[in-house]
Amino acid sequence: MRFQAPISVVIAIAFGLVVLLGYFLDMPLLTAFKNVFVQWALMLAAVALLVGVANLFSVHWRKARRREKGATSSLVLLISLLVTILVTGYFGPTGSWTMWIFNYVQVPLETSLMALLAIVLVYAIAKLFGRRVDLFTLIFIGTALVVLLGTAPLFGVELPGIHGPNGIKYLIAQIPAVGGARGILIGVALGTLATGLRILLGADRPYGG
Repeated sequence: MRFQAPISVVIAIAFGLVVLLGYFLDMPLLTAFKNVFVQWALMLAAVALLVGVANLFSVHWRKARRREKGATSSLVLLISLLVTILVTGYFGPTGSWTMWIFNYVQVPLETSLMALLAIVLVYAIAKLFGRRVDLFTLIFIGTALVVLLGTAPLFGVELPGIHGPNGIKYLIAQIPAVGGARGILIGVALGTLATGLRILLGADRPYGG
């Protein structure tokens, strides 16, 4: 037991360094090892996904069999999961029935979730406006209302200055929204890089150390 942590640290650091150097150094042998390790990681990720699906099926099957609270929802999930797997496996990921499930089941569900998000956003605006009113609150409320009106105009009436390629909604979506999204992605990348470096240096040991 005493040697498990050092061995796992050495293995993790060695594999991580090989993959990392394989992206920066033009060495055929190093690149070949990097490609093999990345393929292994993809296979492990696929196996982990299958294990997650199996665990999801097991949990909801147990709940439906014991008729616990929410058993009906669990039964619907199990039936949907089995039907989707069978249809996708038989007709393929781009088959007609598979695309029917995607277009008439998944897309409406995602659209409903986006509609709920819009309602929650309006509710948050009302709560925020009732608690305090300052410059940032007004900017948030104004931006949210402009985007909502620009995305879903009332009664199909397009307001001048909001819609169109030169409208305010388009400018908000293309300039500050894209800039904020890129800033978030840069932050995520830096956080991932810092976490990877800590693992390579042995500071963090999520692999049993």
